[in-house]
Amino acid sequence: MMRNTNIVEEVALLASNMYRLGWDERNGGNISCMVDESDISDFVNTERVIRRIPFNCDFGELAGRLFVVTGTGSYFKNMERDPEKNIGIVRLCENNRELELLWGYSDGGRPTSELYAHLMTHAVRLKRDEAHRVVIHTHATNTLAMTYTHTLDEREFTRTLWRMCTECIVVFPDGVSVLPWMLCGTDEIGRETAKKMQDTRIVVWAQHGIFGAGRTLDEAFGLIETVEKAAEIYIKTLPAEKIINTITDEQLKELAKAFGVKVHEGWLQ
Repeated sequence: MMRNTNIVEEVALLASNMYRLGWDERNGGNISCMVDESDISDFVNTERVIRRIPFNCDFGELAGRLFVVTGTGSYFKNMERDPEKNIGIVRLCENNRELELLWGYSDGGRPTSELYAHLMTHAVRLKRDEAHRVVIHTHATNTLAMTYTHTLDEREFTRTLWRMCTECIVVFPDGVSVLPWMLCGTDEIGRETAKKMQDTRIVVWAQHGIFGAGRTLDEAFGLIETVEKAAEIYIKTLPAEKIINTITDEQLKELAKAFGVKVHEGWLQ
């Protein structure tokens, strides 16, 4: 996936970037990246298990897979400075009852409490795209704010974002999905997020943040970044009594045709 580079360093750098953007306060947000042995062989002995971490799950299709995962309680601002403490590389055991820690969590930590939601999403997205590798959860500020002022209807939420910035329909023609507020860190929100991920690569958690998926760290981040930029424009123009200029449905169709993207069926007039 990312040959000739240290994937842990890439995750730590991304975490620092999102912290600087103000999206990941305190220990908010998490990242998981599915890797091959060749991606980590330069610095990890995959035959050496540091310790086993209990983790009851049922992801037979992911058994034996390797994941780089940010740690629970870890601050994004600290990951670049001390990745071995704040990030881990784990293998999902065949028995679906534990994880094998191969590197990281040097202070005795464990993966993010939202790992279940990450793995559910990985499993679903792999069925849709065999090149899928990355899941990012972040508290993108303006997207979060938008869930307070905009209907949570997925079609309308998407259409508003598409209209905010010309490239939006090109970057996420599949639209965005939206979940109402749910308790975070639970199996339920993981299941509901995975259901939404069957159709879109972005799921907005109302009053919480974003879940985004992609083939690479750059792709997943860029997807979230584009949604967040559109949400920022929406928030900044919200006080206006009336928006007199917008990107019309016909113009959106023209954009989709020009860039050869397939738009979510029925979401344009």
